Amino acid sequence: MSPVTDPPPAVRRPPVESPRDRLPVFPWDKLEPYRETAAAHPDGLVDLSVGTPVDPVPELIQKALVAAADSPGYPTVWGTAELRDALVDWVRRRLGARDAAHVNVLPVVGSKELVAWLPTQLGLGPGDQVAYPRLAYPTYEVGARLARAEAVVYDDPTTDLDPARVKLLWLNSPSNPTGRVLAKDELIRIVRWARAHGVLLVADECYLELGWEADPVSVLHEDVCGGSFDGLVAVHSLSKRSNLAGYRAAFVAGDSAVLGDLLQIRKHGGMMTAAPVQAATVAALGDDTHVAEQRARYAARRTALREALLTHGFRIEHSEASLYLWVTRGENCWDTVGHLASLGILVAPGDFYGEAGRQFVRVALTATDERVAAAAARLTG
Repeated sequence: MSPVTDPPPAVRRPPVESPRDRLPVFPWDKLEPYRETAAAHPDGLVDLSVGTPVDPVPELIQKALVAAADSPGYPTVWGTAELRDALVDWVRRRLGARDAAHVNVLPVVGSKELVAWLPTQLGLGPGDQVAYPRLAYPTYEVGARLARAEAVVYDDPTTDLDPARVKLLWLNSPSNPTGRVLAKDELIRIVRWARAHGVLLVADECYLELGWEADPVSVLHEDVCGGSFDGLVAVHSLSKRSNLAGYRAAFVAGDSAVLGDLLQIRKHGGMMTAAPVQAATVAALGDDTHVAEQRARYAARRTALREALLTHGFRIEHSEASLYLWVTRGENCWDTVGHLASLGILVAPGDFYGEAGRQFVRVALTATDERVAAAAARLTG
């Protein structure tokens, strides 16, 4: 009988790198202790940290979604002809992109998905640079990391960047988090620079319809692009303008060559907007009344919060557009977060958006009228 022996040790293999290993710590987890503090306030939590719509989805959009609910077949990545017509009509009418056609639009499954995966879908990788503003939406960096590209920040892209290495330049006007709007002349200058150096310029314009003290302009406006979409892509979302964050309704517009490549890649990846959401998008883009009504709600909330924050001793910078107020008391942002949490108000620390925001906090306008009134009363009481 053979002696019993221990089994041979398992062969160790190097682990496969997970994309998670390339990502920063999810920043919002850091807010949980402050959320608990704010939630303990006798009058309850006022959450002004995340820009999540709280108002109802307009009825005509809900009806369009329900009417398309019996959609047993697969939708197409490019969308229905009705959706492409609606996108083209809106881009021409609202953005001033008068020569837009079907080849210049493409629906996507929410703008965050597009931002996170665009560098990868464009084939960027090690040695390539993805550039974005020094204060910016964190997903621009995430997209660069997922593609193994180098993330770089700028104040002025035309002077701060090496055009030989930058393959994707993100603009964001109106800005998240600061609400800053790039003037038309500035856009023209940056577009000319990008084209001169063969840099693809992608403009995140998701807050374009929420200008308060400025009138945001698209990079696709004929005055900015000269009537040509070459080298330009604009990203738009219905999450804020139409309260459709839960629908994941968004689209890109611009250079037909870039969008054509993305269309083929996204076909292989099965990145399809749900058929009922496509129908809802058509209804949303065809109606301006609900957009004006929602703007009025946000304008009233902005006025109430702005006045209360100023009274409380805050200074507001930029904030001429978008759904946020970018404010400071001249102290570390986490001290400000803690102070406001003691009042039952939760806000986003500025360093979520870059080291340059370490003395600021971002205050969202996306709370109900009752909760905004409660926050204003606490700040001024």
